[in-house]
Amino acid sequence: MEISFTKVGLIVLAALGLASCSSTSEQPPVSSSTPDQPPMVKADKAFVAAGNIEMKLSGGDYTIRASTDEHVRVSFGGNTGSAAAELTISGTGANLAITDTPHNNFRATIEVPATAGLTVHLTGGNLEIASITGNKNIDSTAGNVGISIPNANDYGSVDASVKVGNLDGGPFGSSGSGLAPELKWSGPGKYTLRASLGAGNLELKR
Repeated sequence: MEISFTKVGLIVLAALGLASCSSTSEQPPVSSSTPDQPPMVKADKAFVAAGNIEMKLSGGDYTIRASTDEHVRVSFGGNTGSAAAELTISGTGANLAITDTPHNNFRATIEVPATAGLTVHLTGGNLEIASITGNKNIDSTAGNVGISIPNANDYGSVDASVKVGNLDGGPFGSSGSGLAPELKWSGPGKYTLRASLGAGNLELKR
């Protein structure tokens, strides 16, 4: 059955409205008198370069960036509520879980070694991944995801998709919007990139 452009547009708008939420469940809004907390370190452990880090992140706004040392470090800001971070490290593997995040103005910065394999599962919100060298496997239910790609030739395989929304392939040269835009790319590098988003905006950028 043919789907009209208008219907697709309505679906995309509805998806982007959903993407503005930090999680899929509802909670009464936080009082405007709730003060923002300055950034607070919630976890900080030494870790090897080129290790693998798996993250399970409850709804919120996240930045993942390179640390100035070989550490995994987690800082909370904004409305932190009762959010908690649990970080475990075993050899070349690390696991991070951020749970019980508020549904309003929660922010977290996660610092990792500049070379690291990343697996990230986000329930919803906004995610920015700065320049980190290594394999990436990223998925989010809804929101905005931006992944920095300084050198496309570092990657041998790229597979990115959005169920409903916008996909900007950036240095990989493919973009689309609406229902199920996707990107498949092969290159000379040794790393893999997998990124999937349920609804919202996925951007691969230099």
